[in-house]
Amino acid sequence: MKIRPYAPEDLDDLYRIAVLTGDAGADASGRYEAPELLGHVFVAPYTTSAPDLAFVVADGDGIAGYAIGTHDVRDLESVLAVEWWPQLRGRYPLDAWADKPERWLVTRIHEPLLTPDDLVDRYPSEFHIDLLPRCQGHGLGPSLLNRVLEVLREAGSTGVHCGVDERNERAIGFYEHQGFERVVTQNGTLFARAL
Repeated sequence: MKIRPYAPEDLDDLYRIAVLTGDAGADASGRYEAPELLGHVFVAPYTTSAPDLAFVVADGDGIAGYAIGTHDVRDLESVLAVEWWPQLRGRYPLDAWADKPERWLVTRIHEPLLTPDDLVDRYPSEFHIDLLPRCQGHGLGPSLLNRVLEVLREAGSTGVHCGVDERNERAIGFYEHQGFERVVTQNGTLFARAL
């Protein structure tokens, strides 16, 4: 298994991994009628806005994990508001998903969650790491994290945060072991670390 920079042709694989890890780190296949929504919300905005923070794990069977992020979450939120969410709103009208499991994802498109100001002031950068089971436990999580943190430090970021589903005990343990502190916000549980 090796880590390499993300390339645009990897996007479909990242969308696939977003589904395979989309249920608190477990497989969300079959859970949604529109599983691509996970990638629309949690993958494409980052690979498009900050490709220098995007890395993939590849093995003989293909892409098995990734790390993505943004240097400044406020800048990303501004770009999404103008360039990304409006086009998705037309494709995924809120009322059409009222009784579907995807409702929470479609709601995020129509009513985006903004990162709290006090968190952004201390930890302006954001990232996500998703690994398929076949590449977990091989030290790839820390390696991906270190690559992302190195790029952010070199760019002058003062801190970084990531969201974690409260049911994902494995991810929570990982971030705590990596020196992140738990921060509870109105948007859920986040993990943050100064750089």
